Amino acid sequence: ANGRYRERGFWDARYREAGAEPQEWLGGLSRFRRQLEAELRPGDRILVLGCGNSALSHDLYELGYTDITSIDFSPVCIEAMRARYAHCPGLRWAVMDISALQFPDASFDMVLEKGTLDVLTVEERDPWHVSPQATAALHQVLAEVSRILRPGGRFVSISFAQPHFRKPHYAQEAFGWSLRHAAYGDTFHYFLYVMCKGQRLASPDVALGRKLRQPPPAPAPAPPPEPPPPPVPADEDYLRAIEL
Repeated sequence: ANGRYRERGFWDARYREAGAEPQEWLGGLSRFRRQLEAELRPGDRILVLGCGNSALSHDLYELGYTDITSIDFSPVCIEAMRARYAHCPGLRWAVMDISALQFPDASFDMVLEKGTLDVLTVEERDPWHVSPQATAALHQVLAEVSRILRPGGRFVSISFAQPHFRKPHYAQEAFGWSLRHAAYGDTFHYFLYVMCKGQRLASPDVALGRKLRQPPPAPAPAPPPEPPPPPVPADEDYLRAIEL
């Protein structure tokens, strides 16, 4: 059933029912404001991936970050959000696929996502062994994020995925960024990953990223077949047949 989370029709129907009334996955801004504002600078040009009907973009606007573009692949969602926040001229809204961002290279200071990338792995049965399809989908989005970040720009990813599951995907040298993380929450923890474009990955993270790219080990060879038993002499056949 969770596979529906990757379907545009599912979200169109959901947003048609819910409208733009804010709904927060992984908590609202107040839960992680301290960690996020440590990464933000006045005047930053911000992109929010998979905005949904979260109030995050508006809440950041209210804090003084007034250059925010929010995208989602649901036209129903974007239409509702554009209408709800029409009084905020610095908030822009666009229907867009996060794997094919329609922005020039090096055009944002901050890219932010909250729970959006989690949808790409929602059908995975084993978090230790993510399928090649999900790995490729994550890589495509991350490559696009890296492309549109300016030097010194930050990508902040907020997720329920624990570091040992998510960091290998983010720790790819090709993206040209560093990686660190923090946790927030009380009884249940969520994770805030920060990637800074133009900084180097730490050696342990490089190793994590390379391990993800290694092919799985080949299965152990099957043991050789047992040799057939020696033939039984004809006179012993009769004796075996009558043994009790």
